Amino acid sequence: MRKATSRRARREVAGEDRQPENRANLYDEVTARIIAELEAGRFPWVQPWGRTGGTGPGLPRNALTARTYSGVNVLILWGAVIEHGWPSQSWLTFRQAQEAGGCVRKGEHGVTVVYADRFTPEAEKERAQRDGDEARAVPFLKRFTVFNVAQCEGLRAGLASDPAPLPEREIVPVAEEVIAASGVDFRVGGDRAFYAPDPDFVQVPPQPAFFDQINYYRTCLHELTHATGHPKRLGRDLKNSFGSKDYAREELVAEMGSAFHCAALGIVPTVRHADYLGSWLEVLREDNRAIFRAASAATKAADWLLARHREAQEARVEGRIAA
Repeated sequence: MRKATSRRARREVAGEDRQPENRANLYDEVTARIIAELEAGRFPWVQPWGRTGGTGPGLPRNALTARTYSGVNVLILWGAVIEHGWPSQSWLTFRQAQEAGGCVRKGEHGVTVVYADRFTPEAEKERAQRDGDEARAVPFLKRFTVFNVAQCEGLRAGLASDPAPLPEREIVPVAEEVIAASGVDFRVGGDRAFYAPDPDFVQVPPQPAFFDQINYYRTCLHELTHATGHPKRLGRDLKNSFGSKDYAREELVAEMGSAFHCAALGIVPTVRHADYLGSWLEVLREDNRAIFRAASAATKAADWLLARHREAQEARVEGRIAA
């Protein structure tokens, strides 16, 4: 018995909980955390820099691998940065801190993030082979505990660092490149910002109409996130009536997609969309998986737009080399 307890303790100290978890409880736990943030008037997908005195723009990332976190983990880790005022968005597990030559300071408490995937049990594979049909994969969630690098000491130099804020004069060109690279019919004019699914175009007011002109780009990315849901792109359900729960869900995806995209590009808007707060709270209270689905869809939308931007940049480089 002592041996089993020791193994369990080592797993917990390493920051990885490998014991079977009640997935419903984990969904409830994360959803309750997001609801508490919203009820307190804090929007966990609003970038934390500018209010914490030193955090640079960007998505939370693993300091050892440089891989960015995605989906609901972005909200969890941004929320932790806001709450504690940490000056970094780089994270490590307990074991990774040791691999990086340092350690987590004594008394520090980690932040729980989640890993979602699917697996096919051996019995199900055998059944499918026997019955001649498709094996059904089972979804699962796993908890991991991570620590901000500000909670660690003795880490070696050269770990993935937070990017420096882009100079303001560079923000507009980067955003314009993303808009152009999306391939979406993008129109400027009028006094409303919207995406029209059937004709498939985005329209936004001209930039001078915005009190803070940088918010023009966040609005553009919000509407472009909607546009990624078109059947010829990522295929989300966009035909939902105004005020419905499905409408609120899609607005939640667009709001987080815009925030994730702004973070990836280093764009720092000032607006905080609270128009749908009541609808969002209603959706989250009824469905403990809604925030997971919305955050996942937002990550996919931001990744889709960023991929088009990278492809356009690579094509320009190849064109210059060929010339």
